[in-house]
Amino acid sequence: MRTIFGCIIAEHSLSLVIAAGLLCGLGSWVTARLFFRTLDTTGLQKYGWHFLTALTAAVSIWCTHFIAMLGFHPGVPVGFDPVLTIVSLLIAVIGSTAGFVLAGNRGTGLAPALGGGIVGLSIAAMHYTGMTAYRVQGVMSWDRRLLVVSIVLAVGLSAVALQVAARRGRQARNLMAGLLVLATIGLHFTGMAALRITPAPIDGSFANPEALHALALAITATALVIVGAGLASYLIDDSVRAETVERLHHIAMNDTLTGLPNRASFNDRLDSEIALARENKGTFAFIGIDLNRFKEINDLRGHAAGDEVLRILGRRLKGLLRDGEFVARTGGDEFAALYRMGDRRDLSDFLGRLERALFKPLRLDGFEVQSGGSLGVAIWPDDTADKEMLANNADLAMYRAKADPIRKICFYKPEMDEALRARRILAADLRDALARDQLSLHYQVQTSIATGRIRGYEALLRWEHPQIGSISPAEFIPLAEENGLILPIGEWVLRTACREAASWEPPYKIAVNLSAVQFVHADLAKLVRTVLAETGLSPERLELELTETTIFADRKRALHVLREIKALGVTIALDDFGTGYSSLDTLRAFPFDRIKIDRSFCCAAAANPQTLAIIRAVLGLGKSFGIPVLAEGIETYDQLSMLNSEGCDEAQGFLLGRPAPLGQIVGSGHITLTRESRTLRDGNGASARAEFAR
Repeated sequence: MRTIFGCIIAEHSLSLVIAAGLLCGLGSWVTARLFFRTLDTTGLQKYGWHFLTALTAAVSIWCTHFIAMLGFHPGVPVGFDPVLTIVSLLIAVIGSTAGFVLAGNRGTGLAPALGGGIVGLSIAAMHYTGMTAYRVQGVMSWDRRLLVVSIVLAVGLSAVALQVAARRGRQARNLMAGLLVLATIGLHFTGMAALRITPAPIDGSFANPEALHALALAITATALVIVGAGLASYLIDDSVRAETVERLHHIAMNDTLTGLPNRASFNDRLDSEIALARENKGTFAFIGIDLNRFKEINDLRGHAAGDEVLRILGRRLKGLLRDGEFVARTGGDEFAALYRMGDRRDLSDFLGRLERALFKPLRLDGFEVQSGGSLGVAIWPDDTADKEMLANNADLAMYRAKADPIRKICFYKPEMDEALRARRILAADLRDALARDQLSLHYQVQTSIATGRIRGYEALLRWEHPQIGSISPAEFIPLAEENGLILPIGEWVLRTACREAASWEPPYKIAVNLSAVQFVHADLAKLVRTVLAETGLSPERLELELTETTIFADRKRALHVLREIKALGVTIALDDFGTGYSSLDTLRAFPFDRIKIDRSFCCAAAANPQTLAIIRAVLGLGKSFGIPVLAEGIETYDQLSMLNSEGCDEAQGFLLGRPAPLGQIVGSGHITLTRESRTLRDGNGASARAEFAR
């Protein structure tokens, strides 16, 4: 070690040694950053970064060597062989390229260390080739021990440098640069300490000191240009990457159509507002916004017009914002806003600006349109300190504003909005009800009034909620229709009723209610045909019930579907007659097999002569058209007697039999089940539930 330091201090120009060290440090720093860039790229671009890394490393190492050599004062005239000097540079470039490519393309295992070893060998080969190009007026000899140590230092430190780089991270990058400096400096000065020069009168071409200093400056300038080019490439690419990341972040966090922040950006801002409010014991408003007539504009003017409406509203909303205010487009025709509150009067001003921006008319291709909007406001933490609940509360208030023909801004009120929340929860529970065996069928008997004999049963859907208990069909059937669940539930009811009825002895008729949605959205006739084939139920035993409202929703289509079903041999009943349109044209347009008088008429007939007159009129229509009439809701003997005297054919109600599960009806002895059908029923039931669960 003393020999090495003695060589540096006694035999070198300190200024050139410092210049060589600084150049080596800069070159290694740039090399490390360029090498890390190769690890982040692929394809041809990766090989471009490989070459730039190797060139920067080779030039900085080579220049470090020759500047330090120019600062070496052996006490005799010196010179350089130009050919070998250039060869030494090529060795550094080729060796560094091979080493960095190996380390960068095989970034795991020992490949980085092996690549680093190759870089170290190229440093050593460059150094000693350069020393071979060194001409002195004397004889050069070497201390083999120090020579071996110099090579081991170069190879070992370079191998460790690139193995460390494989870990990634800023610390690894800086450590790699430091190790490369040590490898280069360590090799050079250990190698120089190994050199022994014995002066001798040798003829040759030697340079004067002034020329050597000029050469040192030229080499330094050249090295700085090349290393600077590598650094510039890195910085330019880094800047482009930063701009790209910023652009991608902007795209990810902003709506491309309106230029407003999107849902992700809104959620980030909401988190920030909650944190700030908690820290300062502050409060803020969450405003949910839904455009009122956007769908109408889309339908009438086209989607291009709808997009233009959103763009205009986006500019308006962005332009009205002040400090502490934030608006985002959260999807479709929905927006959301945050307002950091001072007092309620300030909030009223903000809401007023939002309302004016939404309701101000818009010009589209010469037409004036108005979108308008409904706003729901929830206050944090007054209404809730929970993020998800806050958004939900604003949503509930917004839907209340949407339903109000006058008020377009509503604040969350628990007593008014919790009912809607409960309906949403119930709708979510209904989605899982069938898969969890919570739905079942009860059957209510239908009898002949004249003889008292059973004519059939009506299948009635029941829902037993695990927490709430029994829920009325009047409550959950509308929920099923609103949330797109009526089709799978209706299919399950039809399939289950037919499958269970197929096992009955005697073979009574089974009546099943149909929803209007089933007529609009499903190939009903095909479904009925499939269910009958699967369950083995005779078509004559199935009766489908529908209301006049169902027919009037799409009269032409409904009558076509009814004719298809009737062609299968299935009978059709007109349910709740008297409560809907009660059009005689409906009876004329389609040959119904049965008319059902709504329960409300039978209950009121005794006290209301007009109601009794309506019952008589319906019975008269039935006789005239040759259609049997069934009266629903019979609860007293007086009602049954009145219907008998008026000539009504059949009846159904609590007096004759309450709805009951099949097992209870079987237990009463009115129905028996065949063993074969019972087995079929159990197997198909599991299949139907599994299908609904999917």
